[in-house]
Amino acid sequence: MATISTARIANDSPFCDARAAMDKIIERLLAMASEGASLGQVTQVLATDGTAMLRELMQSYVDRCTAQEQRVEVVGADGVERSDARSSARRIETTVGEIEVKRLLYQAPGVPGIAPMDAALGLPEEKYTHDLRRIVAEESARASFEEVAELVEKHTGGHVPKRQVEELATRAACDFDEFYASRLGEPEDTDHLLILSFDAKGIAMLHRDLRDATRKAAAGTPRRLETRLTKGEKPNRKRMAEVATVYTLQQWPRSIVDVLHGLRDKAEKAARRPRPTHKRVWASISHTPQRVIDDAFAEAARRDPEQRRRWVVLVDGNRDQLRRIHRAAGKLGVQITIVLDIVHVLEYLWRAAYAFQPEGSEAAEAWVEARLLALLSGRTAGEIAKSLRLMIRSHMLDADAAKPVERAARYLVKNTRLLRYERALADGLPIATGVIEGACRYLVKDRMGRTGARWSLTGAEAVLRLRALRASGDFDDYWAFHLAKEHERTHQSRYADGAVPNPLRPRRPKLTLVK
Repeated sequence: MATISTARIANDSPFCDARAAMDKIIERLLAMASEGASLGQVTQVLATDGTAMLRELMQSYVDRCTAQEQRVEVVGADGVERSDARSSARRIETTVGEIEVKRLLYQAPGVPGIAPMDAALGLPEEKYTHDLRRIVAEESARASFEEVAELVEKHTGGHVPKRQVEELATRAACDFDEFYASRLGEPEDTDHLLILSFDAKGIAMLHRDLRDATRKAAAGTPRRLETRLTKGEKPNRKRMAEVATVYTLQQWPRSIVDVLHGLRDKAEKAARRPRPTHKRVWASISHTPQRVIDDAFAEAARRDPEQRRRWVVLVDGNRDQLRRIHRAAGKLGVQITIVLDIVHVLEYLWRAAYAFQPEGSEAAEAWVEARLLALLSGRTAGEIAKSLRLMIRSHMLDADAAKPVERAARYLVKNTRLLRYERALADGLPIATGVIEGACRYLVKDRMGRTGARWSLTGAEAVLRLRALRASGDFDDYWAFHLAKEHERTHQSRYADGAVPNPLRPRRPKLTLVK
């Protein structure tokens, strides 16, 4: 009876195998229910047999489309008409497993064949479907390529080897620059501050992908082990990624007391301070630092094309970075306010404090607070640097003990014009680079700095882009954009005038003339 029923289904529908698989699952569940199986056991059955059934459904749907495929006129982008159509097949890896797609391949002598059915079904150029590629893209931003391959194997019916995971992640990120360049939406309707900030973070690279100068330096320092670095073997193994962020921030005028109290009670400070909005963060290891900074200024210009808002740039004092920032601002003709991160200043002061006070003591804390108070009160950095050098002589410090004090003095003198904190506080400007520091940690260190990891240039850039899309909340919009670009590259570019014929268009009923 069951055989007759299956045969009848086979004659009526291409989905007979899927129906048969569903019947088997139901029969098995009924048997498990009579045995009192646990939900965990049921889940395992559904995960395996259910995935197999879904694969049968997918295959049946594709077979149905194959049966409905109609002959169409195919003219390639080269202007050559493909009039010879023959049956062809390709294997596709989906989230429910591998299926076979049979379709007509249109050919002509001396030119590559074209299959319009591939475009009608939205198939990618390579083996892996777009939904599987999205899983790979999202998970590659979070976990290692090997872990992603294991995750796909464990939680889907698909299979993607480690090398293909990296290749798919690279392809998934290929439209990153064009996506942001095309976002010409409405400017932000606000008068809040427009904040830009930059930093750099090193990534351990494969030797071939180091910058030229670093590669030459690395060649002169042989490694002790072939497969990994040993303790202390860090110099000349990294390539710097430029990190950027652009966001909106409400002005927050503060007093000196607010700042000093905030240093002690960070929880209260965090509760009161305004939060960044419309934040975009990204990093690049393949683009030059100047390109990244220029892109950040272009993003800011998109948000404030008439330059009505106040642009504030938070920096750590790196001279090369400052030159690039001034160059980018000059190209746009925009006025910027540069503020030096106060945390970097404090780091120099803390190192100097230990030349005069015991390390970790309350006396050292009081010493640093006194210099910070002087800066916040409007005393110039040059004056504070002069007092530090006088203390070196008055305390008769030897050359080694005086080094951190002298470094602090030089840092203050070099950045005197960027240390007008009393003005920044009165104007409600931020004076710390917490956002960019967090971006360096999340975008770069947490994923790229895993022990023993050595990155290729293309793999590192792809992961940085995918992490940036997730951190900026743009991944869904980007993926829609990416799929449109993929369709254009994979399908439309192969046809004359980009017009893809549809072999699955509905058949129009023939009309009979009745006299």
